[in-house]
Amino acid sequence: MYNELTKNDIKKMEEEIEHRIHVVRKEALEDVKTARAHGDLSENFEYHAAKREKNRNESRIRYLQKMIKTATVISDDSAADEVGINNTVDLYFEDDDCIETYKIVTTIRSDSLEGYVSIESPLGKAVLGHKVGDRVLVEVNSNVQYYVEIKSIVNSDDSEDKIQSY
Repeated sequence: MYNELTKNDIKKMEEEIEHRIHVVRKEALEDVKTARAHGDLSENFEYHAAKREKNRNESRIRYLQKMIKTATVISDDSAADEVGINNTVDLYFEDDDCIETYKIVTTIRSDSLEGYVSIESPLGKAVLGHKVGDRVLVEVNSNVQYYVEIKSIVNSDDSEDKIQSY
């Protein structure tokens, strides 16, 4: 897996790890302890639910730690007039005759439903480094490709962006 993250991505992940270790883990352990006190564990739904949540938290901690450990730190700097990480772009899709707005982000922050497109996606890879007015070929695979034209680029930051849950 290609794992390119910005310094801010790593900072957000470290903050989540700290929160999960010092707050969520303690709450989860207390929930397991409380549910265990209710008696027969074979039919104790609260106990099984509490264990599942505790395990989910531990899994998330391991996932984030692995992502940080295997990350290649990349810069989110780009020229003011070219598409880079954290830029919001208006793209004209020729085939659909429409303009759509996307924010170009690292994979850990991508969310297609919110218009956050990863630099690893075909669209993100294609537009990265291009300028307003450029007509860019987006190659999804050997059979699917289309053209977009970059209509505008707005520099933005990632302070409000959330990292993916998984």
